[in-house]
Amino acid sequence: MADLLRHLQSGLSAARDYNTLNFWPLRRSLKDYQTSYFAGDLRAGLNVALLAFPQGMAYALIAGLPIQYGIYGSAIAAMVAPIFAKSHLITLGPTNATSVMLLSAFASLGIVGAEKLGMVPLLIFMVGFFIALGDYFKVANLVQYISRSVITGYITAAALLIITNQIPKALGLEMPGKGATFYESAMLMCQSIDTVHWATVGVSVVTALLFFALNTKFKSLPNVAISLLAISAFTEFVIEKLHIKFLGRESDIHFLTGINAADWSFQAPEFSLSSIQTLASPALAIALLCILEGISIGKSLAAKTGARLDANQAMFSIGMANIACAFFSGMPASGSLTRSTLSATSGGRTVLASYISGVIVFIGAFALGPFTEYIPQCTLAVLVIAIGFSLINKHAIRIVTRTTKSDAAVFLSTFGSGLFMPLDTAIYVGVGTSIVLFLKKVARPEMVEYTFNEEGQLAEMHQQAQRSVPQVSIVHVEGELFFGAADLFRDQMRRICEEPNLKIVVLKMRNAHNLDATGVMALEELLLYMEEKGRYLILSEVKADMLQVLKKSGLYQEIEARNIFTDEPSNPTMSTALALKRAKEHLGDTQADVSIYVDPVLDKTKQGERA
Repeated sequence: MADLLRHLQSGLSAARDYNTLNFWPLRRSLKDYQTSYFAGDLRAGLNVALLAFPQGMAYALIAGLPIQYGIYGSAIAAMVAPIFAKSHLITLGPTNATSVMLLSAFASLGIVGAEKLGMVPLLIFMVGFFIALGDYFKVANLVQYISRSVITGYITAAALLIITNQIPKALGLEMPGKGATFYESAMLMCQSIDTVHWATVGVSVVTALLFFALNTKFKSLPNVAISLLAISAFTEFVIEKLHIKFLGRESDIHFLTGINAADWSFQAPEFSLSSIQTLASPALAIALLCILEGISIGKSLAAKTGARLDANQAMFSIGMANIACAFFSGMPASGSLTRSTLSATSGGRTVLASYISGVIVFIGAFALGPFTEYIPQCTLAVLVIAIGFSLINKHAIRIVTRTTKSDAAVFLSTFGSGLFMPLDTAIYVGVGTSIVLFLKKVARPEMVEYTFNEEGQLAEMHQQAQRSVPQVSIVHVEGELFFGAADLFRDQMRRICEEPNLKIVVLKMRNAHNLDATGVMALEELLLYMEEKGRYLILSEVKADMLQVLKKSGLYQEIEARNIFTDEPSNPTMSTALALKRAKEHLGDTQADVSIYVDPVLDKTKQGERA
C-alpha cells in the first residue's frame, strides 16, 4: 500500500510538473538524455536541415523578402525553440501560412522596399510577444474553439495567393508591382501577360517536369534540394551556353542573389508607437496563426505516437523562437508540418534533433550561401507554386462544404474574403462568422410542454392531449440560457403565459445550461410579467450550478425557496412531481393527488408513492 501511494504521489507530481510552465526545460532534457537517442536525433536533424534550407529560401520568396531571411529564420527558430520546449514533436521555422500572411500584411499597408525590411523585426517581435502573452493567459486551451472551416478557407485562399504571386516569376513577366490580395495579383498578372520571357518559361517547364517525376518515383528524397541543384546546373551549363552559342548573348534569365552570411549580425527592432499601432493587427493575426499551426501539428503527431503535448509550453517555445528571430534577421516561425513529420519519421527522439538541424542550416548559410546566385528565380518560383498546390486540400474542402450549411458559410466567407482582402482580415472575418453562426445555433432554447401520463411518468404532451391539471403548464427547457438565448427564452415564455386558463408555469431546468447575468435578468423580467398577468412561477430540476447563480443574483429570494425544487438524479421525475404538488397547493387543492414515479431498480418497494 505504501508503495502504491508513493507511485500515485510520484505520478501526480509528474503531471503537475508537466502542466507547469518551465522556463528552462532544456536542462531536464539534457539530464535525461541517453546516448542511444543520438543516432536518431542526428539522422532527423540532417534530413530536416536538407529540407529546411531550400524551404527557407522558398518561404522568403513568398513573403517578398531576401532569401537569407528564410535561411536565417530556419536556423534561429530550430536552435532556440528546443531551449524552451519540453516536446520534440514540433519543429519550428518559416511556413507557407506565415510567409503569405507576412506578404499580405505589408502589401495591404503599402509598405515596401527598405521600409518593409526595417519593420520586419518589429513585426516578428510583436508576434513573439503576443504568443508569449497568450501562453500566460493559457490561450492554447482556447484554440479548439476556432473552426476547422476557418482554417481550411484561409489556407485555400493563401494557396491561391502564393500561386498568383509566383506565376509571374515562373513566366518571366515584367510586373509593375505586387498585389496584396489574390484578386489584385491576378489583375496585375493579366495586364503583364504580353511580357512573357520564353527562356524563363523553358526553365520553368523543365523544373516542373523534374520535380513532378521525382515526387512520383522518389517521395522520400529531398526533392526540392535535388531540383534546385539539378536545374541550376542545367541552366548554367546548358541553357546559358546554348544561348550564347546560337544567339550571341546571355539568356537574361533572372537568378537569386548570393548570400554573404559573414554580414549576418544582431539587429534590434526599432520600436515606435506609430509602428506598433500600424503592425498590431497583422502581428496578432500571425500570432494566432502560429498558435493554430503549432498546436494542431503537435497534437496530431502526439496522437499518432501516443506521446503527450504540453500545449502552453509549446506556445512558450514558439513565442521565444519568434522573439529570437526578430533580433537576427529571421522570419515569423511556426510549427512546420513537413519538417515535424520528417523529424518524427527519421527517428528524432528529443529536442536535440531540432537543434542539430538548426546548426546544420546555420553552417550551410556560410558554406552554401554564395552559391545561391546560380539558382534561377523561376526554378524556385515553380517549386513554391508546387508547394502552393499541395496546400489545397480537396478532401477537407469537400467535408467543410457538405457537412452543414454553417460550415459551408464559414468556409466561403473566409475563402471569399481571403481572395479580395488581406489574409489577416480574412481570418478575422472567418472567426467572426463562425462565432455568430455558433451563437445563433446554440441560442435557441427548446421548450416543450410535459404532463404526467397514466403510469405516473412525465412525458411530452401532444397537441391534442389535455393537461393532467388544466391550470398548470409543465415546460421542459432544453438548451443554453446565456446572453445570446436570453431574449428568445423570455419571449417564448411570454407567449406561453398568454393562454387565458393558465395560472401556474413549472419550468423543468435540468437540461438548461449556462445561465448568466443576462439570462437571470430575462428570468426576472418574466417573473414580473407573470405577476402582472396573475401567473405563478415554479422551478423544478434545478441543478447545483444554476442554484448557485440564482442565489448570488438574488433571484432565489424573489422566486422564493418554496417554489424552487432541486434536481434528484436518482429519481428524475421526483423534483417536478413535488413542484406540481406545490402548484396544486397554490391553487387551493389541499387534497391534491400527485403521482410520483419511482424507478423500481432504485426503490426497494417498487411501488409508486402518493402524496
